Amino acid sequence: MSTDYSIEAPSIHGRLSLAEIEELVAQPLDTKPDKKFFIAITLSTGALLIGAFCLTITFLYGIGMWGNNQPVGWGFGITNFVFWVGIGHAGTLISAILFLLRQRWRTGIARFSEAMTIFAVMCAGIFPVIHTGRPWLAGYLLPYPNQHGLWINFTSPIIWDVFAVSVYLSVSLIFWYTGLIPDFAILRDRTTSKIKKTIYSIFSLGWRHSNRHWQHYEKAYVILAGFATPLVLSVHTIVSFDFAVSILPGWHTTIFPPYFVAGAIFSGFAMVVTVLVIVRKIFDLQNIITMDHLEKMNKVILATGMMVGYAYATEFFIAWYSGVQFEQFVFINRVFGPYAWAYWIMVSCNVIIPQLFWVKKIRRSIPIMMVIVILVNVGMWFERFVIVVTSLHRDFLPSSWGMFIPTVYDLGILLGSFGLFFTLVILFTKTLPVVSISEVKAIAEGSQPTHHGGNHHG
Repeated sequence: MSTDYSIEAPSIHGRLSLAEIEELVAQPLDTKPDKKFFIAITLSTGALLIGAFCLTITFLYGIGMWGNNQPVGWGFGITNFVFWVGIGHAGTLISAILFLLRQRWRTGIARFSEAMTIFAVMCAGIFPVIHTGRPWLAGYLLPYPNQHGLWINFTSPIIWDVFAVSVYLSVSLIFWYTGLIPDFAILRDRTTSKIKKTIYSIFSLGWRHSNRHWQHYEKAYVILAGFATPLVLSVHTIVSFDFAVSILPGWHTTIFPPYFVAGAIFSGFAMVVTVLVIVRKIFDLQNIITMDHLEKMNKVILATGMMVGYAYATEFFIAWYSGVQFEQFVFINRVFGPYAWAYWIMVSCNVIIPQLFWVKKIRRSIPIMMVIVILVNVGMWFERFVIVVTSLHRDFLPSSWGMFIPTVYDLGILLGSFGLFFTLVILFTKTLPVVSISEVKAIAEGSQPTHHGGNHHG
């Protein structure tokens, strides 16, 4: 692929040789798990088991174990679903869109982001199935001929969700695996274990690092990146239709699709930064996942945080401009009603706190950065909670009003989803290279011919 990178600053610090890059990235796969790994996996699987227990109780006794009621028929289940789908946005954005825009800084972080996308979408997929209270009927969401003559309702946005999320997961998986093929070949050639060599040989699909292989690979990678890019925008747009196509005050608004997409990228990048900071410390990848990478992601968080803040303001303007008293009441109730605390947590974490990223020292300070990105994810979870619960808990008739109070099972399943996510992330760090070896090698100093337009993998 003919690309001129000569005008860009190096993305790798510390003049590592190609062999050193390979050694550094492959080291977690070659060494036995240490104490830090076992502590991390114990904590994450502990959270996962708590979630599994709460889910088992839900299956045995029904979703009456949750805090859902009338009028709040949608509670933590849909809140968690929208939150996790949002987390899954940053990976494909970082990898596909930045690849198409020839952003060289993506190389150190793209692989890890793609993996996080897949794990987050897997976490998200659990909630719509269990939220119905009849998970054994989930098969009816798929359009297949059946003896009952029952077909899915194609006019329902819930069905659009099934198609959007499943296509997004499928394309993300293929995109991730395609990027892994050259690395499987590198690992195959360097390992001494017969079992590992066999496994890597199967997954590398006979890759020989030949020019012809690279040409086919690059063509396929560009096509997949081009295919994945519109999916980033479409998936959360479709998720927003769950709300926007209803006629409920607080939900029925045309700003939801762009607002949800901006919010998803915002929370997704925050989660990528959170986990990457920990991974680069544990595996000593500071020379590959550099402070420049983290700073650029913090700039994206700042930009998308401002978009989200603008969307919040626009919602109030639309409610006022509509002249509909029910619409106006919903937003006044959000700010001053019984759930005002959740609304102000959301605004503080998503709009006010990210403004600190205007200061370069803060953008490049690991401790402050970690606090901000964790608060961003807290704020984005509360955003989904505010949208779902405050729009439902005070209906058109005051006699129908009610409060949603989450039960211990709601909180346990939320904790379990984080346990599943981090368990998958931790296992990934020990089984596959967290950074693309071939891509980092391609941009390393001295790896390219001195003339411009050298043929290499971007």
